[in-house]
Amino acid sequence: MTARPTHYRVDSSWWRHRTSTADGTNDTVVAGSPLRLFRLGTAGSRLADVLESDGSVPSGTESLADRFESAGAIHPVVEPDPAPSFDRITVVIPTHGERHGELATMVAELRRQGFDEIVVVDDGARFPLAPIDGALLIRRDTSGGPAAARNTGASTSTRDVVLFLDADTRPSTDFFSTIWPHFADERIAVVAPRVMSAPGPGIVAAYEVDSSPLDLGGEPARVRPNTRVSYVPAAALAVRRSVFDEIGGFDETLRFGEDVDFIWRVVANERVVRYEPSSIVRHSPRSSIGALARQRFGYGSAAARLEARHPGSVRPLRINRWSAIGWGLVALGHPFVGLAVGAGSTAALADKMRSAPDRWMVAGRLAGLGNLHAGRLVASAITRTWWPIVVVLALVSKRARRVLAVSAVVPNIWRWTRRKPEVDPLRYVALRVIDDASYGAGVWSGARREGSWDAITPRFD
Repeated sequence: MTARPTHYRVDSSWWRHRTSTADGTNDTVVAGSPLRLFRLGTAGSRLADVLESDGSVPSGTESLADRFESAGAIHPVVEPDPAPSFDRITVVIPTHGERHGELATMVAELRRQGFDEIVVVDDGARFPLAPIDGALLIRRDTSGGPAAARNTGASTSTRDVVLFLDADTRPSTDFFSTIWPHFADERIAVVAPRVMSAPGPGIVAAYEVDSSPLDLGGEPARVRPNTRVSYVPAAALAVRRSVFDEIGGFDETLRFGEDVDFIWRVVANERVVRYEPSSIVRHSPRSSIGALARQRFGYGSAAARLEARHPGSVRPLRINRWSAIGWGLVALGHPFVGLAVGAGSTAALADKMRSAPDRWMVAGRLAGLGNLHAGRLVASAITRTWWPIVVVLALVSKRARRVLAVSAVVPNIWRWTRRKPEVDPLRYVALRVIDDASYGAGVWSGARREGSWDAITPRFD
């Protein structure tokens, strides 16, 4: 019998609107990723009341709670387990030339926390790794990449859960105490902690504390393509061994994006992947701007192959047609017409909700948030994937130069204002531009190599 969650927390997107009418109370919730509208009956209103107070699930409302959880509107809350069943866990650490002393320190810390089966896989490093006390060392004669190294390590385990940790990560004390309880629910296949960049000297380290691509934020999520948390990195990943075998492990033909592909195959197999940010693992930052650019280029180079395997999941922009038309008009210098289109999309949505009281308020919130989110996605696509096209246009068009400048500066200044990283605004924006441009260059390189431009093409819903 699987142990289902007993308590939940509502997502930050949760918005509830109640209206009293002559026929009773109309109760509506807008929440999830992407945003969804829930019209609640009596039982649903009772569940929403309790979720907003103590997070419990009243008897008889379990199926609705599952719907909320599946949509990303609520997230399970687990009690930390100070004594996980370490005899059911194998730790696998792939390495390709990391320093022996740093690995030995990492293994010693994991042993201190209670992990008793640790496998270090030397992925064909030029200088073979010396044995490490407390770990089984496996040497691959030739380097097969991180996917092959992880598969090699996992093949040695007969335990229930495989915990993958990159050699340059440093798990916090008792980080596994909030990961392990999730596996009491048999629906859970993978749990990922939050991977934060470790503080370090220099501007790049300060930038990555805020903007590491491995750090997916401080809010829990159910992981699926085209949602707020659409993937989790294999830098730190706990996987149910039966599911790992079921989908055939990591794809060894992928040098980049193998973890994204792995997660999406798990999700396609109708298994649940959870992101648990209360568990924290630190990751070493890039050592220089050049190292940062090379890493981001590598990530982008996987986009075309990932899009071919998981159609619709790696498009630079997935947008509603109304939003696309509205923002297109704004870019062309017709902001008021664009606003009129936005108002039209609100009216169209309200018309679909004609039986709901206060339909204009609910429709306005849904359409407004949707259009704002679409604007951020358009700006991101311009500065990441489409920048080669926009730069060429900017050589001959003042309007294109303005669009490129606004897309590069405004969202990043807004982000800097909200997050206050230890980088001044000018250098922060410059590093964001390098980050995005490097990723986009990788996307174009991968698309050319694969002979497919789907990873550059927008998708209209």
